[in-house]
Amino acid sequence: MKRLAVFSAVLMFCVFSAQAQYTRQQMRDSLKQAADSLTWYPNSIDLRLKKASWNMQLEQYDRAKEEYDRILEQQPDNLAALFFRAYTNRQLHRNAFARLDYQHLLILIPNHFEARLGLALLSQEEQHLPQALDEVNILVQQHPDSAIAYAARADIERDMKLMSLAEFDYSEAIRLEPHNTDYIVNLIDIYIRQHNQEKALQELRRLQQMGVARKSLQPLYDRLK
Repeated sequence: MKRLAVFSAVLMFCVFSAQAQYTRQQMRDSLKQAADSLTWYPNSIDLRLKKASWNMQLEQYDRAKEEYDRILEQQPDNLAALFFRAYTNRQLHRNAFARLDYQHLLILIPNHFEARLGLALLSQEEQHLPQALDEVNILVQQHPDSAIAYAARADIERDMKLMSLAEFDYSEAIRLEPHNTDYIVNLIDIYIRQHNQEKALQELRRLQQMGVARKSLQPLYDRLK
């Protein structure tokens, strides 16, 4: 069953939304321009952040991390550098270092949404599920109107086989974002696991009414047989 990629979706939007229309050649040109400017202004935090963002867009995570390291040597509490270094550390499979950056961010801003979500999903990825649930419970308490927070908690509850709780949280996520088909698909998965065919079929019909092709839903229909 497809898992929710909540952290990636949120973070990728934050990092790349302003650069999404650039071609790779344009990104390389912009990276070169930022690097050339840094030879003249090596202490510029803004230039290093710009260069690192192009490194990340080009998936040069080691180089991006080097830039964030340099920034944090000058400004240990730079929020952007901490946030994005955590992302690069995750891409480099340096989860312990990503965790430290998220924790530092949360000391500075206790209700930082992405940092709290990042911590929860790191714990989930490492199969520390009770810890992940504790962290995402804080996220829901701090952001009770966030569909992503409820969906993230539901995903962890599903891993813990807490199906009734997962059903409630996916339902809350759908209440907040009624047109999010991923949330509905995951709720259907919960209903199938609970052997609740009637509710599963009801949600499948809802997806088709929303324009989702029957062919793409066939694997879910097959699980009902």
